[in-house]
Amino acid sequence: RNYWYSDSILLSYKNRYQGKRCVIVGNGPSLNNTRTDLLNNEYTFGVNRIYLGFENLGFTPSFYVCVNKYVLEQCWEDISNLDMPKFLASRVGLRSVSAGQAVYLKTQNKTKMKAFFSTDPTQYLWEGATVTYVCMQLAYWMGFEKVILVGVDHSFGSKGQPHEAVVSEGSDQNHFHSEYFGKGFKWNLPDLETSEVAYHLADYAFRSENKEIVDCTVDGKCPVFRKNNLGEELDNS
Repeated sequence: RNYWYSDSILLSYKNRYQGKRCVIVGNGPSLNNTRTDLLNNEYTFGVNRIYLGFENLGFTPSFYVCVNKYVLEQCWEDISNLDMPKFLASRVGLRSVSAGQAVYLKTQNKTKMKAFFSTDPTQYLWEGATVTYVCMQLAYWMGFEKVILVGVDHSFGSKGQPHEAVVSEGSDQNHFHSEYFGKGFKWNLPDLETSEVAYHLADYAFRSENKEIVDCTVDGKCPVFRKNNLGEELDNS
């Protein structure tokens, strides 16, 4: 496969949002209990199948990010039709997105390789077993001073070997929408341990620059970041 990358577009994003804040929106069930209407005027990162909630969530993401092979392959038409800037894993080798809209990222998804936080996505990004970590690296590159997390539940009902490919047998209980990974959808079981390694790296990278990641997920289980209520965090920053 002849992969091609979008370094010139990525370079145009460097520090473009210096000093501003953004919200990374995970797709956990808690999103249904989150005041997502508060995000309408915020810079937001949406991931994977976030578009299933566009009618009900009350906001449209500023940026869309997807690095998972199975989501890209099975939802390619939906992703191609999204209007916002898209950041996609180039290793999947799919390229028929409208010109100027897609940035193809060089990502590494091996869990046994040396973990790292990328400060320059024109080189490589580590996926850290979660697309939210890719968003954190992009947010750092773009210059955001504060990153707020919502919908990052960091807990799954489905059990099995991390990264194992499985086919859903019914409605999805692990995400905010029952059809997210609905019946017949192929997906990877989560690797929460590797994700926590990644989150610690992100926390350190942001703190080193006097920046911060704050977890405003309703009843979120991630132990890494400072916790707060979304409305309160938005009011205070």
